[in-house]
Amino acid sequence: MEHKEILKGYLPEKSVDTIYAWIVENKVHLKITPKRKTKLGDYKPPLRYNNHRISINHDLNKYLFLITVVHEFAHLLVWEKHKGNVKAHGKEWKSTYRELMLNFTGRGVFPHDIEEPLIQSIANSKASSTSEIALSRCLKKYDEHAHLPTLEELNENAVFAIEGGRRFIKGPKRRTRYKCQCLSNKKYYMVHALTPVYSE
Repeated sequence: MEHKEILKGYLPEKSVDTIYAWIVENKVHLKITPKRKTKLGDYKPPLRYNNHRISINHDLNKYLFLITVVHEFAHLLVWEKHKGNVKAHGKEWKSTYRELMLNFTGRGVFPHDIEEPLIQSIANSKASSTSEIALSRCLKKYDEHAHLPTLEELNENAVFAIEGGRRFIKGPKRRTRYKCQCLSNKKYYMVHALTPVYSE
């Protein structure tokens, strides 16, 4: 029960029992990690270890935390059925993720502003929730940095800083990211449209 109490600090209340049951039933080692820039979570099959292993970044808001947990559980179930013989985010994963996520839609787990784009996104899910720009925009409202403007709100050629202090000039948009020049080394980087920024 101690582990269920820990989950309550990271998940929407109405999702805790289901996620806890999945962890127990599938013998999952769930690790809550420091923030990682390249991923929100990951799944490792029981090859080097006896248990399935799922890790989730600690700094996600509770709704994104739940979506990420479900994303990784979909990888677990696909691995159980197909091992490594299908694409990581292929049709098998998409259908499994959709089926799992239906456990949480229409049940008051998510606020209405998140649920609507979430239902649309699971119709043809992408590899990352941050690639779903409409869903990601709604999820950002619940972040601890929600009071900050996002990169997409700035004018082109605006100077801005991101977490950590690096400063950039905003450039043109490329799908969900902007091509921005770092002022310290003059290199160009693709920065996500919904990155919280400190404008100057």
